[in-house]
Amino acid sequence: MNKQLIVEYMPFKPIGSLAESGGAAYGIPGGFVVQGVLQRAGSKNQNGRIYPRNILERECRRYQNEYIDQHRALGELDHPESSVVNLNNVSHNILKIWWDGDDLKGAVQILETPSGNILKALFKAGITLGISSRGLGSVKELRSEGTVEVQEDFELICWDFVSNPSTHGAFMRPTHMHESVGTSTTTNKYNKVNSIITSILCDDGKCRI
Repeated sequence: MNKQLIVEYMPFKPIGSLAESGGAAYGIPGGFVVQGVLQRAGSKNQNGRIYPRNILERECRRYQNEYIDQHRALGELDHPESSVVNLNNVSHNILKIWWDGDDLKGAVQILETPSGNILKALFKAGITLGISSRGLGSVKELRSEGTVEVQEDFELICWDFVSNPSTHGAFMRPTHMHESVGTSTTTNKYNKVNSIITSILCDDGKCRI
Protein backbone atom coordinates (compact mmCIF):
# COMPACT_ATOMS: atom_id res chain seq x y z
CA MET A 1 0.00 0.00 0.00
CA ASN A 2 1.15 3.53 -0.74
CA LYS A 3 1.56 5.92 2.16
CA GLN A 4 -0.60 9.03 2.12
CA LEU A 5 -0.92 12.09 4.29
CA ILE A 6 -3.55 11.31 6.94
CA VAL A 7 -5.15 14.31 8.62
CA GLU A 8 -7.36 13.82 11.67
CA TYR A 9 -9.61 16.28 13.55
CA MET A 10 -10.62 15.89 17.18
CA PRO A 11 -12.52 17.98 19.72
CA PHE A 12 -9.95 19.48 22.12
CA LYS A 13 -11.50 21.38 25.00
CA PRO A 14 -8.99 23.17 27.24
CA ILE A 15 -9.03 21.98 30.84
CA GLY A 16 -8.90 24.70 33.49
CA SER A 17 -8.49 28.44 33.10
CA LEU A 18 -6.57 30.10 30.27
CA ALA A 19 -3.87 31.75 32.41
CA GLU A 20 -0.37 32.96 31.60
CA SER A 21 0.95 31.02 34.59
CA GLY A 22 -0.26 27.68 33.27
CA GLY A 23 3.25 26.55 32.37
CA ALA A 24 4.60 26.68 35.93
CA ALA A 25 3.73 23.01 36.50
CA TYR A 26 5.96 22.13 33.53
CA GLY A 27 8.91 24.32 34.51
CA ILE A 28 7.90 27.15 32.18
CA PRO A 29 7.31 30.25 34.35
CA GLY A 30 4.67 32.47 32.74
CA GLY A 31 4.03 29.97 29.95
CA PHE A 32 0.59 29.72 28.35
CA VAL A 33 -0.45 26.04 28.42
CA VAL A 34 -3.70 24.26 27.50
CA GLN A 35 -4.63 20.63 28.11
CA GLY A 36 -7.16 18.37 26.47
CA VAL A 37 -7.84 15.32 24.29
CA LEU A 38 -5.56 15.06 21.26
CA GLN A 39 -6.81 11.82 19.72
CA ARG A 40 -9.00 8.78 20.34
CA ALA A 41 -8.13 5.11 19.69
CA GLY A 42 -10.27 2.19 18.64
CA SER A 43 -13.43 4.04 17.63
CA LYS A 44 -14.75 5.21 14.28
CA ASN A 45 -14.33 8.95 13.85
CA GLN A 46 -16.19 11.48 11.71
CA ASN A 47 -13.98 10.61 8.73
CA GLY A 48 -14.96 6.95 8.98
CA ARG A 49 -11.42 6.12 10.11
CA ILE A 50 -10.32 3.87 12.99
CA TYR A 51 -6.95 4.11 14.73
CA PRO A 52 -6.10 0.77 16.41
CA ARG A 53 -4.94 1.30 20.00
CA ASN A 54 -1.67 -0.64 19.54
CA ILE A 55 -0.62 1.49 16.54
CA LEU A 56 -1.41 4.77 18.27
CA GLU A 57 0.38 3.62 21.44
CA ARG A 58 3.47 2.69 19.42
CA GLU A 59 3.54 6.07 17.69
CA CYS A 60 3.04 7.89 20.98
CA ARG A 61 6.06 6.11 22.47
CA ARG A 62 8.15 7.06 19.44
CA TYR A 63 6.85 10.64 19.50
CA GLN A 64 7.65 10.87 23.21
CA ASN A 65 11.24 9.65 22.71
CA GLU A 66 12.06 11.50 19.49
CA TYR A 67 10.17 14.76 19.98
CA ILE A 68 8.71 15.50 23.42
CA ASP A 69 11.76 14.34 25.40
CA GLN A 70 13.96 16.43 23.10
CA HIS A 71 11.68 19.47 23.48
CA ARG A 72 10.89 19.71 19.77
CA ALA A 73 7.31 18.40 19.52
CA LEU A 74 6.27 21.37 17.40
CA GLY A 75 3.05 22.03 15.50
CA GLU A 76 1.62 24.71 13.23
CA LEU A 77 -1.31 27.09 13.18
CA ASP A 78 -3.38 25.61 10.32
CA HIS A 79 -1.51 22.75 8.70
CA PRO A 80 -0.27 22.48 5.12
CA GLU A 81 -0.50 19.35 3.00
CA SER A 82 3.07 18.49 3.93
CA SER A 83 4.91 15.86 5.96
CA VAL A 84 7.32 18.51 7.28
CA VAL A 85 6.66 21.02 10.08
CA ASN A 86 7.37 24.52 8.75
CA LEU A 87 9.31 26.49 11.40
CA ASN A 88 8.03 29.78 9.95
CA ASN A 89 4.51 28.83 11.02
CA VAL A 90 5.17 27.05 14.34
CA SER A 91 2.73 28.07 17.07
CA HIS A 92 3.03 25.50 19.87
CA ASN A 93 5.00 22.68 21.48
CA ILE A 94 3.60 19.47 23.01
CA LEU A 95 4.91 19.20 26.60
CA LYS A 96 3.30 15.94 27.71
CA ILE A 97 0.98 13.19 26.46
CA TRP A 98 -0.85 10.50 28.45
CA TRP A 99 -3.67 7.97 28.12
CA ASP A 100 -7.05 8.21 29.83
CA GLY A 101 -8.90 5.10 28.68
CA ASP A 102 -8.92 5.29 24.88
CA ASP A 103 -8.42 9.06 24.92
CA LEU A 104 -4.93 10.40 24.28
CA LYS A 105 -4.57 13.63 26.23
CA GLY A 106 -1.87 16.27 26.05
CA ALA A 107 -0.48 19.47 27.54
CA VAL A 108 0.33 22.07 24.88
CA GLN A 109 2.55 25.14 25.32
CA ILE A 110 1.59 28.13 23.14
CA LEU A 111 4.84 29.72 21.94
CA GLU A 112 5.82 33.39 21.69
CA THR A 113 6.07 33.20 17.89
CA PRO A 114 4.00 35.23 15.38
CA SER A 115 1.65 32.27 14.86
CA GLY A 116 1.70 31.45 18.58
CA ASN A 117 0.70 35.01 19.47
CA ILE A 118 -2.23 34.79 17.06
CA LEU A 119 -3.24 31.45 18.57
CA LYS A 120 -3.03 32.86 22.11
CA ALA A 121 -5.12 35.90 21.16
CA LEU A 122 -7.78 33.67 19.63
CA PHE A 123 -7.93 31.53 22.78
CA LYS A 124 -8.26 34.58 25.01
CA ALA A 125 -11.04 35.93 22.80
CA GLY A 126 -12.99 32.69 23.19
CA ILE A 127 -12.75 31.79 19.49
CA THR A 128 -13.66 28.19 18.63
CA LEU A 129 -10.58 26.26 17.49
CA GLY A 130 -9.86 22.71 16.37
CA ILE A 131 -6.98 20.28 16.90
CA SER A 132 -5.71 18.13 14.04
CA SER A 133 -3.16 15.33 13.90
CA ARG A 134 -0.95 14.91 10.85
CA GLY A 135 0.65 11.61 9.84
CA LEU A 136 1.80 9.39 6.99
CA GLY A 137 0.42 5.93 6.34
CA SER A 138 -2.02 3.72 4.52
CA VAL A 139 -5.57 2.64 5.31
CA LYS A 140 -7.53 -0.55 4.69
CA GLU A 141 -11.24 -0.61 3.91
CA LEU A 142 -13.25 -2.75 6.31
CA ARG A 143 -16.45 -4.67 5.64
CA SER A 144 -18.47 -1.98 7.37
CA GLU A 145 -19.47 0.54 4.68
CA GLY A 146 -17.58 3.81 4.82
CA THR A 147 -15.06 2.58 7.41
CA VAL A 148 -11.29 2.34 6.97
CA GLU A 149 -8.60 1.26 9.41
CA VAL A 150 -5.18 2.90 9.75
CA GLN A 151 -2.44 0.35 9.04
CA GLU A 152 0.87 -0.62 10.69
CA ASP A 153 2.91 1.75 8.50
CA PHE A 154 1.31 4.82 10.11
CA GLU A 155 3.79 7.46 11.29
CA LEU A 156 2.65 10.39 13.45
CA ILE A 157 4.11 13.76 12.41
CA CYS A 158 2.51 16.35 14.70
CA TRP A 159 -0.68 18.00 15.97
CA ASP A 160 -1.79 21.34 14.48
CA PHE A 161 -4.38 23.90 15.57
CA VAL A 162 -6.95 24.65 12.88
CA SER A 163 -9.66 27.23 12.31
CA ASN A 164 -11.98 25.41 9.93
CA PRO A 165 -11.97 21.62 10.39
CA SER A 166 -13.68 19.56 7.71
CA THR A 167 -15.19 17.24 10.31
CA HIS A 168 -18.38 18.33 12.07
CA GLY A 169 -17.92 19.03 15.76
CA ALA A 170 -14.11 18.83 15.78
CA PHE A 171 -13.43 22.14 17.46
CA MET A 172 -11.47 23.38 20.44
CA ARG A 173 -12.96 26.00 22.74
CA PRO A 174 -12.55 27.27 26.31
CA THR A 175 -14.67 25.25 28.72
CA HIS A 176 -16.80 28.21 29.79
CA MET A 177 -18.11 28.75 26.24
CA HIS A 178 -21.24 27.13 24.80
CA GLU A 179 -22.06 25.86 21.33
CA SER A 180 -24.01 28.27 19.11
CA VAL A 181 -25.88 27.69 15.87
CA GLY A 182 -26.85 30.09 13.11
CA THR A 183 -25.37 31.75 10.05
CA SER A 184 -25.14 35.19 11.63
CA THR A 185 -23.25 33.79 14.65
CA THR A 186 -20.80 31.92 12.44
CA THR A 187 -20.20 35.03 10.34
CA ASN A 188 -19.59 37.10 13.45
CA LYS A 189 -17.06 34.54 14.71
CA TYR A 190 -15.05 34.63 11.52
CA ASN A 191 -15.20 38.42 11.42
CA LYS A 192 -13.83 38.41 14.96
CA VAL A 193 -11.03 36.04 13.94
CA ASN A 194 -10.07 38.29 11.04
CA SER A 195 -10.14 41.35 13.28
CA ILE A 196 -7.85 39.74 15.87
CA ILE A 197 -5.34 38.52 13.28
CA THR A 198 -5.29 41.91 11.55
CA SER A 199 -4.70 43.75 14.84
CA ILE A 200 -1.75 41.47 15.67
CA LEU A 201 -0.15 41.70 12.24
CA CYS A 202 -0.70 45.44 11.98
CA ASP A 203 -0.09 46.49 15.58
CA ASP A 204 2.62 48.97 14.60
CA GLY A 205 0.62 50.51 11.78
CA LYS A 206 2.43 48.44 9.14
CA CYS A 207 0.80 45.20 8.11
CA ARG A 208 3.24 42.29 7.83
CA ILE A 209 1.29 40.22 5.34
